[in-house]
Formats: sequence, structure tokens, C-alpha cells
Amino acid sequence: MANIKLALVDDHNLFRRGIASILGQVADFELVLEASNGQEFIEKIPRKMPDVVLLDLQMPVLDGTATADYLREHYPLIKIIVLTMHDEDRMVLHLLEKGVSGYLLKDSDPDEVEKAVRKVMDEGVYLNEFVSRAMLRKMTNKTTVVKQSTLYNSKILLSEREKEVLKLICEGLSTAEISDRIFLSPRTVEGHRLRILEKTGTKNTAGMVAYAFKNDLV
Repeated sequence: MANIKLALVDDHNLFRRGIASILGQVADFELVLEASNGQEFIEKIPRKMPDVVLLDLQMPVLDGTATADYLREHYPLIKIIVLTMHDEDRMVLHLLEKGVSGYLLKDSDPDEVEKAVRKVMDEGVYLNEFVSRAMLRKMTNKTTVVKQSTLYNSKILLSEREKEVLKLICEGLSTAEISDRIFLSPRTVEGHRLRILEKTGTKNTAGMVAYAFKNDLV
């Protein structure tokens, strides 16, 4: 099995070295690129293309949010996992809608970092308990939800089967697990997922899930 190629972008050298040491202990992980800011990372990509980037948000020169925007436009196949100290719900949902595949806090357990990398490679998204709670708190803000759902739900018409698939995706189920749950082929489930992406105008599964919670679609 081919190694998973990783990039690490963080302006704190000590933290970056610590994470690099942890990643280096995983047999099939290969750290191919390190950078101290987004601009440095972007300049290095053509020489060492990663599968997944662990990306800090607050950095000089080019911060994580701007870097994520650039990657989604120019390198959409690179999976982005934010690794940050920022725990604001607004920031979590904003970045997931931008197409980030996962959101981890810097005090996460090393095992969770490995789990997140594998999950985004296999399924395109990693939704941990922290992210799920942020989404649920957003749903409890009734004023925001009502305003936004009135705006968006009038434009987005999902079939009952699409709603069912979307609900299971939001619960963190994989394509294979959804296939088993609702007795559809994995190919049919994937077809529903692609149509939901198109209808919601989102870039990937993480963005679709964030959009669904934000706009009360599930």
C-alpha cells in the first residue's frame, strides 16, 4: 500500500517539530513538506505534492484561511485538516463550508490526528465530537436557523432519498455503511451524494455537512 504523503504548515517551530516526530512514527505516513506559512507552502507544492495538509490558521504572510481558499481553487485534490487553537463555532462551520475536510484542536490526542488523516483519505471528511457539538450548537440558534432556512430551503429541493442519505452522512457513516443501512448499492449512494453536493453548491462532503446543519436541512 502506498504511503500517505503529508504536509505540515505551522509557524511555531517547536510545535511543528513535535507533530513531525509523531507523524514519523506511523509506518505508512510520509511527511514530504513542511512550511512556516501558507505562501512558503504554496511555493513548495509543485516539488512535493501532499495528499493531506495539516494547516494552522494564524500565521504570518499568508494565513490558513487564505491558504485553504488557494488550495481549493488550484489544488482541489489536497485534503485539508485544520490544526489550530481556535475553537469558535463560527470558524469551524465557515472553514468546513470552504471545503476543509477536518478540524482539529492542537490539544487533540496524537491518535486522533492519525485517525483524522486516514478518515479524510478514505471518506473525504473527518467529523469529531468537537465539530459535531459546534454544528449542534448552531442548530440551537433558532433565530439564525429560521432566517437562513427560509432563504436556502426554498431554493434547495432534496428528494426523500437524498434527505435520508444526507442525514446518514451527517451522522458520520461511510458510503459502505449507508449502503448497508438503506439497502442501496454503494454506487447509488455515491450518486445521491454527488447530487446533494450539486444542489447545495458545496465543494466536498465536509462542506455539505456544515451546510446541512447551518441551514436546517437535516
